[in-house]
Amino acid sequence: MSINFGLEKPKKQLLPRVRDRISFLYLEHCKINRQDGAISCQDEKGTVLVPAATISVLLLGPGTSVAHRAVELISAVGASIVWIGEEGVRYYANGEGLTTSSNLIMKQAKLISNERSRLSVARNMYQMRFPNEIVEGLTMQQLRGREGSRIRKTYREWSRITGVPWDKRTYDPENYETGTPINQALSAGHACLYGLCHSVIVALGCSPSLGFIHTGHTRAFVYDIADIYKAEVTIPIAFQVAAEEPDDIGAEVRHRCRDYFHNNKLIEQIVKDIKILLDEEECEIEVETSYLWDKDHLLKHGVSYRLNDEDK
Repeated sequence: MSINFGLEKPKKQLLPRVRDRISFLYLEHCKINRQDGAISCQDEKGTVLVPAATISVLLLGPGTSVAHRAVELISAVGASIVWIGEEGVRYYANGEGLTTSSNLIMKQAKLISNERSRLSVARNMYQMRFPNEIVEGLTMQQLRGREGSRIRKTYREWSRITGVPWDKRTYDPENYETGTPINQALSAGHACLYGLCHSVIVALGCSPSLGFIHTGHTRAFVYDIADIYKAEVTIPIAFQVAAEEPDDIGAEVRHRCRDYFHNNKLIEQIVKDIKILLDEEECEIEVETSYLWDKDHLLKHGVSYRLNDEDK
């Protein structure tokens, strides 16, 4: 007699698409477990249940403990789990993607393996960041120079608007508290954006490490995608919060980011932008996506192929 412990793993095609989920859920100083299809979060104030399939990424801050059963559920629904350090300056793990197709990662690998196509994607990324810039014919070095100049201008502009003093972007990942208020706010905001982008990339079946502009890091593509939105999202939020001087800068930045992500449907935009960059047509999650490779075409898996009717 077999005994079934817990719920049956949901079928991928029945789960909410990544674009339809809430952006992220940040938790700290609580115990995380599982109750049926929900994540239970318990602290001294009580217990809150969150439907697991609605989460895109779960950010676990200091003081959290998570049960094995909760991790099992989060992985089963295709969400990401990120263990982060103080105020999110560390990123440790990600969960299983929603798709069973390798189409996007194959396109990603093909595009990055050719210098011409890689530069084309990099130009398109820069064009998404700064739509009024002319990028045609620019080299990678020229793109980096333009981007650096444009971002520094963005920092100076928001410093002027908010009155927050600005020198340069600097922080110590080992000691968050030593940073200036604006650098603390930027670190917290970027951490939320990185977590969200990472979860979408993994959910779509792309590789977080195959970056077109960034390279050599396991999250190079995460940084590529996140940079598209910083000038419009996390940088303004960070300066606005720093100007208000709240007691907990990190918490306030996370709340503002969460609201912006939700109200502006940023997940949906990230999905759309990644597919545009990788030249992938809009498609639903595939149910049957496993094939055998052949020189000229793909063969269905699970079939015993022979040269003829007799075994050779």
